[in-house]
Amino acid sequence: MANGEWQIAAGGREDAQSVWTWLEGLPKVELHLHLEGAIPLETLWQLMQKYGGDPAVPTPDALRERFRFRDFPHFIETWIWKNQFLREYADFAQIAEAVARDLARQNVLYAEVFFSPTDFARQGLTPQGLAEAIRDGLERVPAIEIALIADLVRDGGPERAARTLEAIAEVRSQGIVGIGLGGSEQAYPPEPFAEVYARARVLGFRTTAHAGEAAGAASVWGALRDLRVDRIGHGTRAEEDPALLDYLAERDIPLELCPLSNVRTGVVPDVAQHPARRYFDRGLRVTVNTDDPQMFGNSLAEEYLALMTALAFTPAEILTLVRNGIEAAWLAPEAKARLRREVEDAVAGEPDADWIPGIHYSAANA
Repeated sequence: MANGEWQIAAGGREDAQSVWTWLEGLPKVELHLHLEGAIPLETLWQLMQKYGGDPAVPTPDALRERFRFRDFPHFIETWIWKNQFLREYADFAQIAEAVARDLARQNVLYAEVFFSPTDFARQGLTPQGLAEAIRDGLERVPAIEIALIADLVRDGGPERAARTLEAIAEVRSQGIVGIGLGGSEQAYPPEPFAEVYARARVLGFRTTAHAGEAAGAASVWGALRDLRVDRIGHGTRAEEDPALLDYLAERDIPLELCPLSNVRTGVVPDVAQHPARRYFDRGLRVTVNTDDPQMFGNSLAEEYLALMTALAFTPAEILTLVRNGIEAAWLAPEAKARLRREVEDAVAGEPDADWIPGIHYSAANA
């Protein structure tokens, strides 16, 4: 398992290795994954050496330790630090290829991946050039299909977001299917971006926004009412307002949940207290994703394992999460049908809901 972090003990009809093998081999879909947070550490280390490194991070092990976070603002601070080692278009082609290979290795069939063009304007890199470089890298890995989502990054304000949107529209042929709004949610509410999102819909982009992660239910309401998003990124704190959960359920609005990310950044204290189980049981359209997996040391298989062990998700329910991801994806109906067939063919004859491994976990970094 990645980083040797999850320890499993099993009983009953399957042993620990069987559980892990099943999760690793399961076909998967990712809807909330940041390219710059998914760079394999060996690739990031190579880029650090290319640009002179950081004396405070002298080894790959020190780099791994650098990705331990006190809270969400500390995570944002570390994100900015990391980005200094991405300076040329070739760097983005390199990381895109590395991320795609890592996802394909995990048996991720399809992913929608955020990239944050405004973060690299200081390097003289344009949104158009970044999109083209990223697509160049992705096309080197035909084993996985990856669509792109432009993160407009709320910290730059709505005017900058509007300029980025127009630039992205020029290169949507690079497989850009939508826009998102990441960054410091606790400092920048969604409402000022309403006109930007209205323009995105006119341009034909699908929409999501980070909400209910570093801020509460009011942030989710703002994303729904003012931005009119198709999906909610995270939504962890939506349950602070029961009426909001009713709204999400009634309108079948997908949630891009990222449980282990929320633990790593201190949004929730541990997986056992994450609302994923409560949301699922309430009938919300729950999807599960890794967010920034190389910064958090997680994988989709580990996300599923955490849900099984801490929140009693059954194998059948894990399959429902995969299917939810397919239904919430921004794909044409025929593409969704193809993914459904691939998943169903892969799990034909697998255990039903009565098969619940007797496993537990401990998370060294939680």
